[in-house]
Amino acid sequence: MKKEMKGKILRRLKIISGQIKGIEKMVEQDEYCIDVITQLSAVKHALSSIENIVLENHLSTCVIDQAKKGQYKKITEEVIAAYKLSKKK
Repeated sequence: MKKEMKGKILRRLKIISGQIKGIEKMVEQDEYCIDVITQLSAVKHALSSIENIVLENHLSTCVIDQAKKGQYKKITEEVIAAYKLSKKK
């Protein structure tokens, strides 16, 4: 994984971890449901953003390496699998 992308991902995961702890506290304190849903939505979007960074990294590193080795079938299968996973949201 590219160093700069890894740093971005780890920073965002730490933020999400804090958000999750905040949501847990909100539930424990019986906060207003819509406020909890709003925070849950923010976490989902943050995770989606990380997913995009990881996919970008994969396409710009692993896929290029696989293409140099002529592994086109593997590339196609992995990209299609990633696309299908993203559509299950």
